[in-house]
Amino acid sequence: MHVEHRSTVPASASEAFAWHARPGAFERLLPPWERVRLVRPHPGIAEGAEVELEVGLGPLSTAWVARHTVVEPPSRFVDVQARGPFARWEHEHRFAEVSPERSELIDRVSFELPAGPVGELGEPFVRRKVLRMLRYRHRITGGDLAMHAAYPGPRLTVAVSGSSGLVGRALVAALGTGGHRVVRLVRRPAREGEIQWAPGPIAPDALAGVDAVIHLAGESIAGGRWTAARKERIRRSRVDGTRRLAEAIAACSPRPRTLLVASAMGIYGDRGDEPLEESAETGEGFLAEVGRAWEAASDPARAAGVRTVAMRFGLILSPAGGVLQRLRLPFLLGGGGRLGSGRAWMSWIGIDDVVGSIVHLLAREELEGPVNVAAPTPVQNAEFTAVLGRVLRRPTLLTVPAGALRLLFGEMADEALLASNRLVPGVLERSGYRFRHTDLESALRHLLGRGG
Repeated sequence: MHVEHRSTVPASASEAFAWHARPGAFERLLPPWERVRLVRPHPGIAEGAEVELEVGLGPLSTAWVARHTVVEPPSRFVDVQARGPFARWEHEHRFAEVSPERSELIDRVSFELPAGPVGELGEPFVRRKVLRMLRYRHRITGGDLAMHAAYPGPRLTVAVSGSSGLVGRALVAALGTGGHRVVRLVRRPAREGEIQWAPGPIAPDALAGVDAVIHLAGESIAGGRWTAARKERIRRSRVDGTRRLAEAIAACSPRPRTLLVASAMGIYGDRGDEPLEESAETGEGFLAEVGRAWEAASDPARAAGVRTVAMRFGLILSPAGGVLQRLRLPFLLGGGGRLGSGRAWMSWIGIDDVVGSIVHLLAREELEGPVNVAAPTPVQNAEFTAVLGRVLRRPTLLTVPAGALRLLFGEMADEALLASNRLVPGVLERSGYRFRHTDLESALRHLLGRGG
């Protein structure tokens, strides 16, 4: 059985091949809707190099080892299954020059299922899964190549906290494919290429040579009911960690030039139908109070002359984590429905536009202060529910009453589940950021591998 997919990408064959060979490319190409984990970092594209994956198959998982057997830059490379679930698997990647600025990407997969004639019954299903994967990989490759071409400035050394989280994993991989050097900020004892930043003080010279710091770490607000102890952990994880990093940056010589700090749309409070640009007043409630303290904690770096940006994230969409991961199974089981009245505004953004926005903010040195990181097309909860059901081909007839949510989740229900935030990404739009997805349905189809 053979599956082939072709597309044109906005880069030369040499640059398209080089993108695949850089750190992070393999991680960028893993479909987020599949249960696939890279067991150890990709060793690079070289003859004989092997990649080991853990692949979910229903309730079970299996090891899959692929070996690069042919490497002919910049025209092609081939990998084959050395060990795994197929009787045979070969994947040829080809790069054909169209012009100095464009090339054709051609992926051809040949496979054979185990169990002979019995296995052949599953070939149409596997073929569809492989084609979904290839289409997704081509969209990611083309989008990332266009993103890096749009910001041709010098390659940076970037320190990232929260690098193992949903945004951190995608961002570290994307920065690597752009040729940037990433230094991970970790809480455990640091290994090579890492800096330990907590719980103790940061060494005075630890950040010397770093161009920018991106601070993403913080305890999830959706990890459980908001007890007094949990609220204190949420607050301390954001405020104390940000202040520690900001003070270390201010004390460093030479200092990083840029600090990008994660914040969230909860800083605006529940605002109904009001459009919220960055100039809008902050709101009331626990999340708004935490947000103000969180952003203020970066003041030591700002006072030292470091360009500081507070990234006020909307709902980040990816089936690999966050709200979409939590909603996917209930919706697939037919239990999807609107929350409360369904009129609350949901300011969403796909994970690839989160990464693209951060790269944009790194490159545009004139930007500072609060920035709404959300798609320019927020939707109300009832519409979000209907679109997700349509993409997953499931009914969405249920309604979860607001009272039931308050009974289950307490204060968190009103502030995180029922609150209405209609963000306007004014800074991003005025500074020329081009969103990959502004339509919710096309974003969900891309992220869930459902066509479109």
